[in-house]
Amino acid sequence: MLQQTRVDQATPYYHRFLKRFPTVKDLAKAERHDVLMAWEGLGYYSRARNLQDAAKQVIDEFDGVFPETYDGIIALKGIGPYTAAAVSSIAFGLPHAVVDGNVIRVISRLFGIRDDVGKTGTKNEIQQLADQLLDEERPGDFNQAVMELGATVCTPKNPVCMMCPVSTSCVAFRTAETDSLPYKAPKKKVPHHQIVVGVCRDDDGRMLIALRPEDKMLGGLWEFPGGKVEQGESKEQALTRELREELGVMISVGEKITEIKHAYSHFKITLNAYECRIEPDQPEPKPKASKELKWIQPEELENHPFPKANRKLTMLLLGKK
Repeated sequence: MLQQTRVDQATPYYHRFLKRFPTVKDLAKAERHDVLMAWEGLGYYSRARNLQDAAKQVIDEFDGVFPETYDGIIALKGIGPYTAAAVSSIAFGLPHAVVDGNVIRVISRLFGIRDDVGKTGTKNEIQQLADQLLDEERPGDFNQAVMELGATVCTPKNPVCMMCPVSTSCVAFRTAETDSLPYKAPKKKVPHHQIVVGVCRDDDGRMLIALRPEDKMLGGLWEFPGGKVEQGESKEQALTRELREELGVMISVGEKITEIKHAYSHFKITLNAYECRIEPDQPEPKPKASKELKWIQPEELENHPFPKANRKLTMLLLGKK
């Protein structure tokens, strides 16, 4: 959870998740649907899928015992160098230096590294310096100390240098460069996409929802069918085209329900939701772009995991927003 979420935000999810899945065996044998429901709201849902896959690895490959070596830990699904170093050093006292955003800031200022910290070469240089500084007798304490130093003293803005235990050795402090280090190249403009979705209802008032494929972004979550508005299309034209491509049916577009703005890590969207009906004499919709389609009653919406923007739409449809 802490790979992409602050401690204060993750804590209530952590306690609920452990109550729902108290052991690695419970998590490994759980339905994917239940894992994603427990994760809903944290975002970056590949983390939840990877976590469950890692639990299955622990059961199948390590006889149900979490590995206690760096190589064993990093072999688990979803575990990279940062998480492997953190777990192996803090839990098992193994000499592996952690490099996160806080550590990057501390080391780049301490050694006066002026290269772009977003580049692989610079990150490798910082990792090497962290490895050299590591106290191999107390690697967990060292890693936590450097991360805490970056979080509370060597902060991105207005660092409290007079309280820093290493300020006398810090290049950025001596050269008054704490405001400019670490250096990050300016970010590219974040693209914005107009997305259209259809709330298709049948004669019984049921709504049609689609399950995203596991190997796609937001895999394993449910959504209302739709897609991106292409250049030169109206939103209604785009919705008609998308549902024909995704479901193999023609629809009639009704009133607009709402529009919802949402930001992901690398792009932003405006979700435009419309009432729609499948035209008479059309075949049963087929999951041409999704893993599964399902007709459900409105009260069943809360029993399915949805991405955040779609979840806002479901709450609106249920009159809870």
